[in-house]
Amino acid sequence: MGQVIIRNLDDAVVANLKRMAAREEKSLEQFLREVLAAKAREDREAFIEFARGVRERSKPVFRDATELIREDRDKGHSV
Repeated sequence: MGQVIIRNLDDAVVANLKRMAAREEKSLEQFLREVLAAKAREDREAFIEFARGVRERSKPVFRDATELIREDRDKGHSV
C-alpha cells in the first residue's frame, strides 16, 4: 500500500478534520483514508459515466463491406 504525506496543513484544518473523525469514532488516519478512497471512486465513476456518454454519441460509422457490396448490387451498381 502507498503512503502520502501532506505538509503545511493549517492547524485549524487539522483540528477540524480531527473533530470530524472523532464524530465518526474513527482515527484521523482511518477517516482520511475513507474520505480519499470515496473521492477517488467518485471521480472514477464520473469518468466512466462520461466515457459511456461519448460511446453512445459515437455510433459506428463503418459498416461491414459485405453489406455495402450487397446494397450496391441490389441497386443495380456493378462492382
